[in-house]
Amino acid sequence: MSEWVLGIIGGTGLYDIEGLEGQRTRRLASPWGEPSDDLTFGELGGVKLVFLPRHGRGHRITPTHIDGRANIDVLKRAGCTDLLSISAVGSLKQELSPGTFVVVDQYVDRTFARDKTFFGHGVAAHVSMAHPVCPRLAGLAAEAAREAGAPVVEGGTYLCMEGPQFSTKAESFLYRSWGCDVIGMTNMPEAKLAREAELPYASVCMVTDYDCWREEVGPVEIGDVLKVLADNAAKAREVVRRLAGKLTGPREPSPIDTCLDYAIVTAPDARDPDLVRKLDAVAGRVLGQ
Repeated sequence: MSEWVLGIIGGTGLYDIEGLEGQRTRRLASPWGEPSDDLTFGELGGVKLVFLPRHGRGHRITPTHIDGRANIDVLKRAGCTDLLSISAVGSLKQELSPGTFVVVDQYVDRTFARDKTFFGHGVAAHVSMAHPVCPRLAGLAAEAAREAGAPVVEGGTYLCMEGPQFSTKAESFLYRSWGCDVIGMTNMPEAKLAREAELPYASVCMVTDYDCWREEVGPVEIGDVLKVLADNAAKAREVVRRLAGKLTGPREPSPIDTCLDYAIVTAPDARDPDLVRKLDAVAGRVLGQ
């Protein structure tokens, strides 16, 4: 058993976590690129937290240009044991109205302009993404969201589109026909990269709008999104506070902690030493780094 170190990836509307004790900021370098911003370290209710604003403070970075590999790498280097994503999404279901918090458990990845893996030529690896979300962390996050006063739905499929433009109506109808529940631009490849880094991942998605599939209302506008986000920001911070309160005991190991044990298929004598060095934080446990 070990102690919890909770990494928080804050999305649109969440650029700081209030109430952190011993708060300090530090920029960590990554061999994969530039992380979105400095990391903020502190404790909340005696639990160690590391916060990273996904788009950078001031929302400088578009979803396509977020360096997911650098972000996950520095959170791993910072000692995080688990990652919670908080993000804004559009609804693809009538019953998921703006203001609802959806703790998703599945993804459909429609992104195409992003680096999606730490592995490649010289070190090949294949991790399972059948269940991309950590059920333990997701369950605790859902409890925390309910206690924070948010209407909560547990489970749902998140369609991740490339962006930065919103969907066409035809796309929105297509995604609904696939059975997707919410749509966003950021959780992929973030969840895939977290799995490759052996970091249990869960996502609390704040519904801000009904995408553009509803005929009786106008298409989504960013001003409407930001208004709902402002209303939900305090609840999102309360979710983090209450979740931290649930992590005060020892952390039991998760199967995700060791998911690389049999994932790397490249023989040791065939591995690219330069790539092995870059993988020191992400996969050093199994590469002998």
